[in-house]
Order: sequence, then structure tokens, then C-alpha cells
Amino acid sequence: MMLRWKLPKVLCTGLTLVIAVNLLLAFSTKRPFQGLILGSHQRELRSSLSEWDEAMAKRLSHLEEDVQHLKESMLLAMKQHKNVETTKKKEKVEVHPVQNAVNAKATESKQPAPPRKLFPHSRLFQQWGEGLSEAQQKDAQDLFQRFGYNVYLSNQLPHNRSIPDTRDARCLQKTYPSPLPSLSVILIFVDEALSIIQRAIISVISRTPPQLLKEIILVDDFSSNGELKEHLDEKIKLYNQKYPGLLKIVRHTERKGLAQARNTGWEAATADVVAILDAHIEVNVGWAEPILARIQEDRTVIVSPVFDNIRFDTFRVHKYALAVDGFNWELWCRYDALPQSWIDLHDVTAPVKSPSLMGILAADRLFLGEIGALDGGMLVYGGENVELSLRVWQCGGKIEILPCSRIAHLERHHKPYALDLSGALRRNALRVAEIWMDEYKHMVYLAWNIPLQNSGIDYGDISSRMALREKLKCKTFGWYLKNVYPLLKPILNIVGYGRMKNSLDKNICLDRGPVPGNTPIMYPCHEFSPQNVYYLQTGEFYVGPLVSEAGNGDRCLTDPGNGEKPTLEPCSTAAKSRLFIYWEFKQGGAFVNKDTKRCLEIRRDPSSAYVPVLQTCTPQAWEIQYTVKDWGQ
Repeated sequence: MMLRWKLPKVLCTGLTLVIAVNLLLAFSTKRPFQGLILGSHQRELRSSLSEWDEAMAKRLSHLEEDVQHLKESMLLAMKQHKNVETTKKKEKVEVHPVQNAVNAKATESKQPAPPRKLFPHSRLFQQWGEGLSEAQQKDAQDLFQRFGYNVYLSNQLPHNRSIPDTRDARCLQKTYPSPLPSLSVILIFVDEALSIIQRAIISVISRTPPQLLKEIILVDDFSSNGELKEHLDEKIKLYNQKYPGLLKIVRHTERKGLAQARNTGWEAATADVVAILDAHIEVNVGWAEPILARIQEDRTVIVSPVFDNIRFDTFRVHKYALAVDGFNWELWCRYDALPQSWIDLHDVTAPVKSPSLMGILAADRLFLGEIGALDGGMLVYGGENVELSLRVWQCGGKIEILPCSRIAHLERHHKPYALDLSGALRRNALRVAEIWMDEYKHMVYLAWNIPLQNSGIDYGDISSRMALREKLKCKTFGWYLKNVYPLLKPILNIVGYGRMKNSLDKNICLDRGPVPGNTPIMYPCHEFSPQNVYYLQTGEFYVGPLVSEAGNGDRCLTDPGNGEKPTLEPCSTAAKSRLFIYWEFKQGGAFVNKDTKRCLEIRRDPSSAYVPVLQTCTPQAWEIQYTVKDWGQ
């Protein structure tokens, strides 16, 4: 009982000390006392007394936040203390099992039943939510479905919470020049939770040196969430009372998509450097200085921080390993291995050359305008990062990842505002291909399973972007593949692609089957990549998504030479192992292995479902969905 009374007393004493120290900081004018109080912050003092007074006034303005934070800490500490006492009681129960068994029987009827788990299969509750009441579970699940992440938890977390410093220790030893360029931070959002946006704002304010941060610009791409209207405006007014003129908001009157929202923020910015971020982020300590220093060294470099992952359910921050940003032939992002040239530097703080950006970026504001900002013709979401990346590299700039700049990014479980993005992704990918990829653009069509002629997809007017490419005297995509992204391998001898159907049943298609696994199946036809097939002029037959890196994930249809089941094997290892991977095929004809002379056909199994088999050829025939030029005719 005495311990329970002492805990809040100690915390209240701490609160009194915080207030006293802040008042002393605000009103003391004697340098020796300032040094005693500020300690390691001495280097941040301005050279003139007026500047020091201004800094102290800002320090005083934080008093309210410090008090609130300490109150939250007190409540958390008391809650933790309560949990400790509960644990001690449980331990006491274990020490006296006989007596406690008697007591348990006496009180058994008084114990409330634990709440039912209403959503046992929801991804939200796999690692979180133990002990929530049924009403709380319903609220949390409803918010999860609406936003794609755990808003119920987010609303309970402090806006100024700390997150782990995920930098390499050697980053802490780096120094940066002074002065550095000024910074505009642009936060893009559509229908985010208000607590998420506030946490992003506070992280930027508290972890960016105030002399560098010129403004934070919020861009609302026509949100329908009511709390992002007047309620958000009220919050902005409160922030601006503490930090005059720091926050601005621009609202679209119609949905314009991610690329145009980023352009809106860039157009409103006035600082030397713009950092264009999502609003569902928390910047980490020391994130801004590496960015500003690198761009100060070279205004033509566009940089990206390293992402860490904020879990959509628990909001814990998981550190991601350093990697470079790449993409596949669908122009969908992926992480690639670090280049050997960077590894050979033996400097984990050095910038890393990257073929692409994931989306978040920082750039010299004027240089970004000179190369055309973002392509406003990209709709909704997807591909705009690859478009900018190709343009930067091909038109005189460069892209780097900065290991010492880290930002925690909240990855949604689903995007409620656009549940099916495939249409926008496909359309935007074709736009990028037509503008920037020259004779290699067919690879995007093949990867998306789109006919090379008369695709039926309107990718918009590209004349102004083609004129920009001419004006900037940009290099070819072939140059980019050779000098920037040699891992991205084009396949130039594909003659047939799409869905593969047998004459016995046109409603089922050849399918890659379960992964992991190496057995193809027949399955009702759909439009997803496991049913993509690619027939090469040299006789190989790929089943599954078109891979972007040779020898990495591709699967060749193989006759193993014995048994009747075909297999799917990695093409490079199958060829080295002298497996039978070469096929003879003409549109509407048999599918014959060149070495074994057996045909790929289908047969009903005991359950009456069709399965692919290898056997002596019968009149069965196959058709492939699309052909390249006049092949097979």
C-alpha cells in the first residue's frame, strides 16, 4: 500500500522539477547557469543574446507538451505498477496452492467470463487485442476495415511517442556542414486517421532542427473523412500558435491521385529542399541532416531515406535492412541487393546508388522543377515513382539511398480508398513504357498480359512528356539498363504469351499451381499472373509471372523423362542439369517435347478434374492467348 502511494508522489515531484527547470530556462539570463542546465545542448545556442532569447521562448512554448507528456508517463507508470502488483498476486497464488484452491472455489462464481473473440480470423487480432471487450473489438475491427490499419490503437498512443533509433552506430559519429539548406516537408494524405497525421507532424517538428525546418505542407487529396475538415484545421491553428506559420494545408476539390498531390505540395513549397512524404510516417532522429547535406553537395541527386516498417496492427517499428529500390517488368517496386561497388567502400554511412525510388523522396526544389516534377498524367496510384526514377537517371540526375536517414512507414493491410488498383497500375505502367522505355516497352505489355496491338487501354496524352524528354536531351532506356540497372533483364525472343487452353475444355487454363511446389495444374481461367505463360522462339516455356531478373524465380515447363507428371524447374538450373525443357509448338497444335517426343496433354483424374500429363500424342491441341507479330500463323 505504501509503494502504491509513493509512486504518484515521486512522479508528481518529477512534474514539479520539469516545470521549475523550464521556468529557469525561460527567465534566466546568466550564461554560467545556462551552461549548467543545458549541458550537451550548449552547441545549439545562438551567438547573439536576441537569438538565445528567441530559442528560450520556443523552449518555454514546449512546456505544455512536456507537462502533457509527463502526465501520460505518470498514467502509464501507474498502469505498469498495477500490472506488477497483479503479477505479484499471481506469484503469491502459486506459493500457496492449497489455500488458494480453497479461495478459488469460494470466489469462482464471482469471476466474470473472459470476452469472446468476435473476429478470430481478422488479421488485426492475430498479434494484438487480448483482453478487449466485445464492444471494443467491434470498434477496432470497424476502424480497421475503414482505414486499413489499427486506428483504435493509434488513437490511444501519444502523438509524441519515441521510436527506436535504427541507424547504424557509425551514423551517430558523422558531422554535417553548417549552414545547411532550408527544408519544406510535404505530407500527402487521403482519408487517413487524424491521429496518424498528428503523429507525423509531431515527429517532423520534434526530430528536425528548427533552424532547418521552414514549413510543413499538408496536401489533402479530397478526403471524405469528416475529422480531416474542421477538426484538422483546428489542430493546425493550435500548432501554428506554438510555431507561427509553420503548417499550411492545401485541399483538392476532386481526387487527383498521388502524383498530382505531390506536385501540389511541391508547387506550394518555398524552401531550398523539398521532402515529399506520406502522412502515415514517423521520421526518426537525425533524418534530415544527411538529406540536406547530400543535396547541398550535388543538387542533381534525388535521395530517399531508408524505410522501417510500422506494423499495421501493433504499431511496433520493425527495422528493415538497407537495400536499393528496384522494380519488375510490371513496374511494381521490389528491394534489390546492395551493389558490390558500395560494399567495397567499407563505409556503411555512404550513399547507395539506386535504380529507383519507392515513392518517398527529397530533392532540390528547383532541380525537381527543371526535370518536370512528377508526371501529373499518372492516375490514382502506382508507377509514378518508376516514371520519375527513369526520368531522373535518363535526363542527367541520379538517385541515392541514404543509410543514415531513416523513416518509419506505416504499411497498410489494405487500401480502403482503392481496393482494386490493378486498372490504374496497368494503365500507368503503359504510360511509363510508351514515354521512356523505347524498344523495350513490349516487356511491360507482356508482363501485364496486354496485347501489343490495340491494347484498349487509354494511357492519356503523352505529347508534353515526350517534348520534355526531347528538351532535356535524355538518354535511352537501353543506356539505363546497361549503366544503371543491369539486373533488369529483357527477354527479346518471346513469340507467344497469355493464357494456355486445351481443346478438351476451354474454361480451364494451365496454371503454375501452389507455391512452393513444382507441379503445374489445370485451373478455371482467371486474369492473375500464376496463369501467365511465355513461349520462347528457342523452345523454353515459362509458366507464372514474367520475372525481371534472369535465373531468379522463373520456372520452365519440364519433361523429367520418366513418369507422366510434368514439372516446373528453374530454367537456368534445368538447362545445366540437361533436363528436357525445349518444346515444339504451333498455335492450335500439339505441344511436343523436342527430346522425349511426348506431348503435354490433359486427362481426368479420379475426382473428374482435368490434370496435365505427359503421354503419347493424341489429337489434343493447345491455343495460346496472344502471339507476337506473325508467329504461329
